[in-house]
Amino acid sequence: MEWRPDEQGLQQVLQLLKDSQSPNTVTQRAVQQKLEQLNQFPDFNNYLIFVLTRLKTEDEPTRSLSGLILKNNLSVNPFNYFPPCFFVSVGILITTIASKGELQTWPELLPQLCSLLNSEDYNTCEGSFGALQKICEDSSELLDSDALNRPLNIMIPKFLQFFKHCSPKIRSHAIACVNQFIIGRAQALMDNIDTFIESLFALATDEDSEVRKNVCRALVMLLEVRIDRLIPHMHSIIQYMLQRTQDPDENVALEACEFWLTLAEQPICKEMLSGHLVQLTPILVNGMKYSEIDIILLKGDVEEDEAVPDSEQDIKPRFHKSRTVTLQHEGGDGEEGEDIDDDDDDDDDTLSDWNLRKCSAAALDVLANVFREDLLPHLLPLLKELLFHPDWVVKESGILVLGAIAEGCMQGMVPYLPELIPHLIRCLCDKKALVRSIACWTLSRYAHWVVSQPPDSYLKPLMKELLKRILDSNKRVQEAACSAFATLEEEACTELVPYLSFILDTLVFAFGKYQHKNLLILYDAIGTLADSVGHHLNQPEYIQKLMPPLIAKWNELKDEDKDLFPLLECLSSVATALQSGFLPYCEPVYQRCVTLVQKTLAQAMMYNQHPDQYEAPDKDFMIVALDLLSGLAEGLSGSVEQLVARSNIMTLLFQCMQDTMPEVRQSSFALLGDLTKACFVHVKPCIAEFMPILGLNLNPEFISVCNNATWAIGEIAMQMGAEMQPYVGMVLPHLVEIINRPNTPKTLLENTAITIGRLGYICPQEVASQLQHFIRPWCTSLRNIRDNEEKDSAFRGICVMIGVNPAGVVQDFIFFCDAVASWVNPNDDLRDMFYKILHGFKDQVGEENWQQFSEQFPPLLKERLSACYGV
Repeated sequence: MEWRPDEQGLQQVLQLLKDSQSPNTVTQRAVQQKLEQLNQFPDFNNYLIFVLTRLKTEDEPTRSLSGLILKNNLSVNPFNYFPPCFFVSVGILITTIASKGELQTWPELLPQLCSLLNSEDYNTCEGSFGALQKICEDSSELLDSDALNRPLNIMIPKFLQFFKHCSPKIRSHAIACVNQFIIGRAQALMDNIDTFIESLFALATDEDSEVRKNVCRALVMLLEVRIDRLIPHMHSIIQYMLQRTQDPDENVALEACEFWLTLAEQPICKEMLSGHLVQLTPILVNGMKYSEIDIILLKGDVEEDEAVPDSEQDIKPRFHKSRTVTLQHEGGDGEEGEDIDDDDDDDDDTLSDWNLRKCSAAALDVLANVFREDLLPHLLPLLKELLFHPDWVVKESGILVLGAIAEGCMQGMVPYLPELIPHLIRCLCDKKALVRSIACWTLSRYAHWVVSQPPDSYLKPLMKELLKRILDSNKRVQEAACSAFATLEEEACTELVPYLSFILDTLVFAFGKYQHKNLLILYDAIGTLADSVGHHLNQPEYIQKLMPPLIAKWNELKDEDKDLFPLLECLSSVATALQSGFLPYCEPVYQRCVTLVQKTLAQAMMYNQHPDQYEAPDKDFMIVALDLLSGLAEGLSGSVEQLVARSNIMTLLFQCMQDTMPEVRQSSFALLGDLTKACFVHVKPCIAEFMPILGLNLNPEFISVCNNATWAIGEIAMQMGAEMQPYVGMVLPHLVEIINRPNTPKTLLENTAITIGRLGYICPQEVASQLQHFIRPWCTSLRNIRDNEEKDSAFRGICVMIGVNPAGVVQDFIFFCDAVASWVNPNDDLRDMFYKILHGFKDQVGEENWQQFSEQFPPLLKERLSACYGV
């Protein structure tokens, strides 16, 4: 029975603790006497534990003091003076003290706890183990350090002895304690690794589910850090994990299911698992069904809930992703999958806890990426049965399976998609909301294929049904449909232009229908639409539909409302797409963004000066505002000049560029580049102050900051012309270092190459002397970029520099030839520059040497140079 304090006794103890904080000597003496009296009562420690662990309403000094007195009592009295009920809280108490960094000042604690493990009294043993487990969880690194004289050398062998204990709770504690040291590869554990693994095998079929769960957890972690020790037993371990993934206790099954996720990341996965796929596949598929408890939690029987307001805890915090400047590539629309978080959540987000269904789906997804088409013979027979099953729970799991394998098995699935996609589109009308929502997600996973087919075959029917689902009467379906539609927009791009009127009618109607959470997802769908169709949105009819509801929301939200984030992101995309069409709305939007930046900076300054009096600001407000200003500058171009003239944005930008938070600097440099293009007249007076800051931020440790600073320097160079000369030495050495750095992300390499080329174009004398230090990586970085204005100016720069320093390119001339051949359609004068350099080089080396040199060219390059430039 749980110990409860007597109310009068509790008040007496609290008063004593408060008195002991008095500076008065007489009071202190009285407190000391009282303490000595109370220490005679065994119950006194229970009162202290109660104050420390349960009385959260009391102030910190009072509760800390109760912990301090307890600590002293523990140090003075042997543990077994404490009543058994003490051990219920001993773990919490000791961890509270240990977590405040006091393990070093209490050297007797660990030896005492370890010796108590041998106690005949079960409560003492179990209580001590509970305390040790908490200490192992909270202080694993400290325990493996010299600071405490490496107690693990004694503790690990001690814990291993208890794997055989008759009490399942103690066996479980023992494994849990050792498990804390696997990932950190504690030396004491590595020295006992074989004993540990043998002991785990001995417990594999333990009747206690908590023990089995900890065994599974241990094996999963060992797979990550000591796979060498598991490989000899891998066949048996796989067989064991196949059983445990079907364990009647879902917590055990979940731990076991993690094994497949971890194994998929290991190079030996294919070799080890190939023979077991026939068993594993149906087990994972079976784990993907909703359990009865999932359906209750997800209110699976509630079909219509669109009128029910969202509770605030339903709404996950949003994090804004700062603007990064990228270039467009041949054969694609921009950067492909670099540094991008793909949050392709399968579906049931409100069940945000990791569960067996999600883990099974994730495991199937990663295994599909490992085995590709080889997985399909095991899956297709199951899929056929699931997808057309009369029980909606089974059918729903089949649709999830189809979505999970989309990425890995796409090639093998293509022959079946003409039949499957129409079936999935029909599932969008299923009477069960959970079937409709999963169908949205799975269809989004095949959007790339849908868009590659003639539009009337699948795109049109899919779009029509998805738009209906955006207006579904169930909130989960609305959310899934909105997210799926955003994915479809990204894939389809301008293919959607003919249907814009219909799409906008739906999205605008949803504005009036959606509750709080889904509104935020709707903004994203509108922003993605604007990004995807671009200037095609700039039609009076479309603007009239879209802008009034967006501006109404904009006026409704207060400056400190975090719902501004997604709305500002959305407006940034819309402003960039609408260009001049956004002019009627731009002034209030611009002013508010400047105000948000100003407010945040002021709050940050007050916080830095008086951290005890002011709260730290949420800088996301400033970042999102800077990004929307970038969108306005990009969309409105020269029309933004008057707005900039009437504001103090340049002063604010100077502060933002020096902010301690990288994301603020990242967005500042993006805005600086956009303002440079749109209204350089306002940027030019600040250049002398801005350039040293830009130079300092050419640090590839912060990739996105460095990327945007590099791009901004290139834009400034094009506007400054020869006046850039004093600043070249400030930035060029950093740029040359970055372009030669191994493992630099592609986007940063490309922007660095463009900026070096632009600097060379306007200040050839200063840059050409470095030509041999960057020409090779320069050429390889820009060969895949689409023909555009930035590429044009960079190549002009390289041609001018070759004119100044031809020797700088001789060693790497083949790379220059390859880069020239990457142009599809250069401007005539640029083509002439290429022609002169190629022929000049050929004439200089002579026909015979040129023939020998061009023999090294790949056939395609040879063909291209011959056809375009006659060499």
